[in-house]
Amino acid sequence: VQLQACGGGLVQAGGSLRLSCAASGRTFSNYHMGWFRQAPGKERVFVAGISGAGGNTYVEDSVKGRFTISRDNAKNTLYLQMNNLKPEDTAAYFCAATTLGGGGFYTPSGYPYWGQGTLVTVSS
Repeated sequence: VQLQACGGGLVQAGGSLRLSCAASGRTFSNYHMGWFRQAPGKERVFVAGISGAGGNTYVEDSVKGRFTISRDNAKNTLYLQMNNLKPEDTAAYFCAATTLGGGGFYTPSGYPYWGQGTLVTVSS
């Protein structure tokens, strides 16, 4: 599956952005999807994930209540709605796909397919 992320940009603290990730090549609903982020000089970390059918979602504690992950399988698209953004949310955001579940769902190593990343910059 090929992934293409977009929607990043520069926003002031307290603002909102919606990231999108378009998938092609395989049956999108067969894949669990995740959003990861990587700040400069730091490791890539899990932000949010969603099951193939969209019935289960998982959000990392630091963004819980501010970020919402969703997907539209009819449009082969994954979303990340980010509200009340903070400067510490500044990072490159990556979408990723996997057929694996369990603990690997929360780690980059569990995802064989990656989008190219989209940069989110939050100014204070």
